[in-house]
Amino acid sequence: MTPDQLSATFAALADPTRRAILARLAAGETTVNELAAPFDMTLPAVTKHLKVLEGAGLITRGRDAQRRPCRLAAQPLQEACDWIEKYRIYWEQRFDNLDAYLEQLQQDRKEHPPQRRKPHGK
Repeated sequence: MTPDQLSATFAALADPTRRAILARLAAGETTVNELAAPFDMTLPAVTKHLKVLEGAGLITRGRDAQRRPCRLAAQPLQEACDWIEKYRIYWEQRFDNLDAYLEQLQQDRKEHPPQRRKPHGK
């Protein structure tokens, strides 16, 4: 995935309306009118969202007689997941290292408890 494609994918996913559209398309293809129905916005506004999704390669629009079905194109999502996965692995390793360090500190305290100081003047 090129950095520009990755940027386009994340930019498209940044909007909750577009994420909702993708969630709907994950259930199967549908028309623009059916996609627009649950949203409190005009059809041209929904169409703008679809153009962003299409530009990012996240959906395709076809022509089936009088219908213009939209379909999810999941490959860019998989590529974004693969990119994120590298960082998930990195952070899991860091947290594992932190866990090991904290366990070692606890063990050291059990083996060598801190000595209490006697108060002055008593």
